[in-house]
Amino acid sequence: MTQQSVNIEQCKKILTRYWGFTTFKPLQEDIIRSVIEGRDTLALMPTGGGKSITFQVPALAKEGTCLVITPLIALMKEQVNRLNSLEIKSLMIHSAMSREEIDITIENCIYGDYKFLYVSPERISTQLFQGKVGRINLSLIAIDEAHCISQWGYDFRPSYLKIATLREKISPDVPFLALTATATQNVIEDIMDKLAFRTRNVLKTSFERKNISYLVRQVEEKGSYLVKTLNRVGGSGIVYVRSRKRCKEVAEMLSGQGIVADFYHAGLPDELRDKKQASWTTGKTRVIVATNAFGMGIDKADVRFVIHWDVPDSIENYFQESGRAGRDNKPAYAVLLYSPSDKTRLNDSLRQKFPPIDRIKDTYEALCNFLMVPLGAGKDNVFDFNMAEFVSRYRLPVIETFNSLAFLQREGYVEFTEEINNPSRVHFIVGRDDLYKFQVANEPFDGFIKLMLRSYTGMFTEFVVINEESLSKKAAITRETVYQYLVKLSSMNIIRYIPGKKTSLVIFTEERLERKALMISPDNYLHVREKYSARLEKMIEYGESKNRCRSVMLLDYFGEESDRCGTCDVCRERNELDLSKYEFDIILEEIKAILSEKNPDPEEMVAMLSYPEEKVIKVIRWLLDHNKIIQDSDHRLSWK
Repeated sequence: MTQQSVNIEQCKKILTRYWGFTTFKPLQEDIIRSVIEGRDTLALMPTGGGKSITFQVPALAKEGTCLVITPLIALMKEQVNRLNSLEIKSLMIHSAMSREEIDITIENCIYGDYKFLYVSPERISTQLFQGKVGRINLSLIAIDEAHCISQWGYDFRPSYLKIATLREKISPDVPFLALTATATQNVIEDIMDKLAFRTRNVLKTSFERKNISYLVRQVEEKGSYLVKTLNRVGGSGIVYVRSRKRCKEVAEMLSGQGIVADFYHAGLPDELRDKKQASWTTGKTRVIVATNAFGMGIDKADVRFVIHWDVPDSIENYFQESGRAGRDNKPAYAVLLYSPSDKTRLNDSLRQKFPPIDRIKDTYEALCNFLMVPLGAGKDNVFDFNMAEFVSRYRLPVIETFNSLAFLQREGYVEFTEEINNPSRVHFIVGRDDLYKFQVANEPFDGFIKLMLRSYTGMFTEFVVINEESLSKKAAITRETVYQYLVKLSSMNIIRYIPGKKTSLVIFTEERLERKALMISPDNYLHVREKYSARLEKMIEYGESKNRCRSVMLLDYFGEESDRCGTCDVCRERNELDLSKYEFDIILEEIKAILSEKNPDPEEMVAMLSYPEEKVIKVIRWLLDHNKIIQDSDHRLSWK
């Protein structure tokens, strides 16, 4: 299909109309220009950089539908609801939907004027989607969390590898826009390869966040430190922890000390999570103690601190989570609380993260039996999955089982989702004329049908989310009566009714295999384990280092060079020497050059340098304190 010509001025008008801004951020405009020129684009945007605008604006400027691929169902629902509230017609497809719902959704995109179709990656390769996607007039394909396509990345998902097959089904003019917040150089190259980019095209800004002071506090009593810190500093912020249990414990400890705090994790009901997030966003709650489930869709610029009680398992995760501080570009703090026990825990997590291969195969067989999937069957089937019941029935250790499922997902055998709250949906399968005849002939249902049609729109063309509780209040009847009405209308083929449920899901991306055919390569297993171990080591190095600028360490991890920040804990200690950055660095370099050839004692070293004695002594003392240089029994210095 011929692509419509669009210019940046049209895009600016759309930005103003729907988002109220008059100009784009610098990188946003570069990305949008690249997209409207029809170029495949990989965009690296920091957390809070406004990723969604880079595909939503050009998609609105162009004819056709933008396909958005994202693994985050909660974020998908949030964005689709937001777009529809702006009267921008949008739909979504994810694994918690029935085949009939998915079919209707795709047909609506083919024949209706929908601007956005959000799809979870595991749905891309299904026969239903592959068979129909070519009939949708696509303007753009946006791939969120694009690092998931790379085996070098920290969150690899095999379903992402299927995305490139879309190129065979759609017009060659449709550009791909891949988006991620963090990626090393290996991951950047891998993303473009795996998405079959027509030309290399990477757009990014520096990862540097000059307004954030990165601090590491090596403390055993984290609770005491946290309370003292929060009583000393102002503003609101986030405290990240690793477990749901600790999440509640820390929040209650802070509340007991007079700090207005609350907790947030994925196990809470959606309504309660929304309420807690809103309370924090509006400033009623000062501190939110959360697992990493807290982060998607956060729209709060004035976060003054992000404190990690527990150490994340990768620099990528730490950088993304700490980057939620200071989006208003005012001074903010990212604090990591580190103790020797954290190193032990991280090293233990390596063992737990990678159960023995035989244990992974045991989990696979137990899963297939639990879900009653016969050999050779199950491909693309979606199953409700109760993890607690599963581990109880087969007497399996919870953490090891969870990680076995994660490895089976990484190998491409299954997809496993966290708990999804899927609300009730209704779709009228008769036309308006036939419905009218039914109402005339079945008077007891007439009032209830009229109530539904008054309460919701679009039920003749698609499945619409309903709330039984709300209908019961409006009709002054019990919720059970509403449920019975819906079930009866469904049995009479007037509507399709899908009751709401909250459950985890397992999707079989391949048919069930015999144990001996389940290929988990020992080499691949060790390779993945080594990469995970290397990421842990980098995180431990960050927590234990006392002599290297925190910002420099983080930026170096992502392949970016920078000068020391001057505001992290390491730089502040240097600053206390009463030396300028230039003076400290030049004296350090000269000491390093001398020690590469000889081993003077401190007095000889002072004499060899043409700087004031007190300044040289300060640098030598700092280097000794931070184990950069060592002194032997004769007081001779050498570079460690």
